[in-house]
Amino acid sequence: QMELVESGGGLVQPGGSLRLSCVAPDTIFSINALGWYRQAPGKQRESIATITTNDRTNYVGSAKGRFTISRDKAKNTVYLQMNNLQPEDTAVYYCNTAPVPRREYWGQGTQVTVSS
Repeated sequence: QMELVESGGGLVQPGGSLRLSCVAPDTIFSINALGWYRQAPGKQRESIATITTNDRTNYVGSAKGRFTISRDKAKNTVYLQMNNLQPEDTAVYYCNTAPVPRREYWGQGTQVTVSS
């Protein structure tokens, strides 16, 4: 099983927060930079945040200043704390290796819906 498993999505009002989790097999987690990606309806999947094995982080676009990516080595888990969510953040969120995602690692994703 090489799939990464995302969770933590849901329905939230504008201005609200969510924390997403992604559990990865140790063979992936321990040696790869990882990232969060999202795909909104009718749009291409995009990278929003990455974290290296030594915890260096990078954010793209509107994720800057609102989202925080982190990793827990003891749990092989990558998190995405999302604050001040807006309707345009509505998407399916995925994790994968970064900066180049691997096709075989895509999971089911977790749906985030921001709506009043």
